[in-house]
This record gives sequence, structure tokens and C-alpha cells, in this order.
Amino acid sequence: MRHPGSVASTSLNEGVTSSRLSRNDLRQILRIACGVLLGFLICKLANWNYGTFFAVYPVLLLGLVPVLSAHVIRQFLASMLVVSAITLVMAGGLGDKPVPMTLLMVGVYAWLFRCMTQGVLFLFGAQCVVSLSVQLNFVSYPQTGVFDIVTSNIVGSVLTVAIAMLMHVVFPDVSPRTPPTRPAKPTSNQRHEIILATTVATLSFLVFQLLDLKDSLSAQVASILVLFPLNWRGAGIAGKHRAVGTLLGCSAGLMMQVGLLGHYNLLPFAAFSLWLGCLVFARYHMLEGGKSATGFGGLTTMAILFGQYLTPQQDLVYDALYRFSSVATSVLLTLMAVYLMHHLLDRFAATRLQRLD
Repeated sequence: MRHPGSVASTSLNEGVTSSRLSRNDLRQILRIACGVLLGFLICKLANWNYGTFFAVYPVLLLGLVPVLSAHVIRQFLASMLVVSAITLVMAGGLGDKPVPMTLLMVGVYAWLFRCMTQGVLFLFGAQCVVSLSVQLNFVSYPQTGVFDIVTSNIVGSVLTVAIAMLMHVVFPDVSPRTPPTRPAKPTSNQRHEIILATTVATLSFLVFQLLDLKDSLSAQVASILVLFPLNWRGAGIAGKHRAVGTLLGCSAGLMMQVGLLGHYNLLPFAAFSLWLGCLVFARYHMLEGGKSATGFGGLTTMAILFGQYLTPQQDLVYDALYRFSSVATSVLLTLMAVYLMHHLLDRFAATRLQRLD
């Protein structure tokens, strides 16, 4: 049963073309699939590094934000500038000073999760947390060029905004959308969410900085995305969706690898496979109301596999198999930390999570 406020409405007044998807939903499906395809093609044709920024960012901007407004664009570009500055400071001045680096990250995470819990700047906070985690994971290895990854993030962000604008022109909505309403949160809930998310995100940051987990980018991103509900009740559901979406995305990637056989190094074949996979998962995403659930997990999995790991010299088999096992482990450990923090914070009235009606 679909929630009344769902993006994928079944109201006949919105022009339903199937039993569950409106015409607006179908346009958003095309925007997501074609936007990811365009970012992937530009990255591969230009031979740019860090394809994650060019394939995953369109998923975030087109998948989670159905209406592209000036406020949304400002948040997205502002996150690019903030993350670039923090990455340069961390890598250039604090890279060999673990204690100041950790303290700075605690403060940064607290600020970003405060933006998210207040709602108005949710996209800014969420994009900063994800992008910052990815970049700091990369720059923790000496062979990574700091200016290279920062430049890739800037180019990927600007290109994503341009792609999103183009997709909204080519596949515009048929009817106006009703903006979602956010219930007011008590102060204790905001404290609970900020402290919980900041603590768990910092633990994730420390684990991936201290251990040699270079090939576990997806696992680190999963540990951050699970925190987006900002509380234990939502994180448990998000963790399940993330694990299932990753399993489906990896399975789809392996099936496409088998179908391509030895032709995975041909860009047209690889691009069509990515587009087809994104089309399927984007439909699933919209059937779930356009929320960060199983379909969205499958979309980000496909984007990371094809954008970051698929090259003319390397197929997807190892990365797809390793990705699911690492993500499952990461999600399980993250949920354990969230559960412990939730019960600890609930012991105090000032940080107790109250149920919202």
C-alpha cells in the first residue's frame, strides 16, 4: 500500500499510465537512467579518473530530488566547495596528525548532520557527508593525487548540475508536484539525531582511515547512507534496503558481465548495459515512492560498479562479488553501533527520541 504523500501517486488526476506509476514518475525514471548514462559516457570518453563522481552524482540529484530548483542547485554546488576545501585542509595540513584530524571531523559531521536534521539544508548536508567520506577514503592512500580527486569532484558536480538541467528540459514533469511536508522535531530529537549520526560516522571514518580498505568504497558509502534517517528506527529499515539493493545491483552487474562475455571493453555495449540496469532500478525506485530504499541501493550499486571499476582492462566479476560481502558487513556493524548509541542517548531526557505523530 502506498503512502498518501508518495511521489509515485496513483491518483487518476495525475495521469496514471499504469496501475502504480504516474506520468511524472515515468519522466523521472527516464531522467535518472539517461542522466547516469550521459555522465558515464562523458567520463569514459574524456578518460577522466574517479568515475564515481560522474555516475553516482546524477543518481543522487535526479533520484532523490524530483524537482530541480535554484535552492537545490545552490545546495549541491555549495557542498562541492565545502568538501573540496575540507579535503585540501585535511590532506595538506592534518594528514599526519590523527587527533586534530579526528576532532575536526567530529565538528564537521556535527554541523552537517545538524543541517540534515533541520530539513531545509538536507541535500547540502547529505551530499557533503557522502562526498567527504569518499574523498577522505581515497586521499588516505599515498598514491592518490589530492588535487586530482578534488578536481574530479568539482568537474563531476558541475557536470551533474548541467546534466540534471538538461534532463529536466528533455523529460519535464507533466503536472506540478506537491512538495513533501516535514514534521517539526522536538529539540531532544534533534540532539539525539546529531549525536548519534556524528558518533557513528566518526567511527566509520576512523575504521576506513586506519585499515587498508581501499577496495571497500561501497562499504564506506553504505555505512553513511544507512545514517540518513538519523535514528535507529529508520536506520534498521534503511540497512535492510541497502543490503537487498546491493545484492540485486551486484547480481544485475554479474548477469550483464556474463551477457557481454569478452565485449565488456566496448563502450557502447557497456553503456547500454548500464542504461538498461538503471532503467530497471529507477522503476523500482519510483515504485517505492522515490525514497532511498532498495531501488536506490540498486541504482548506486550499478553506478559505482560501472563508473569506478569497469575499465577496458578490468571486468566486474571480482568487484561485484566483493562489494556485496563488504557492504553486508559494513551495514551490520553500522547498525550495531546505531543501536548502542540509540539506547545510550535514550537514557537521558535531553537526548531522548520522541515519537512523532
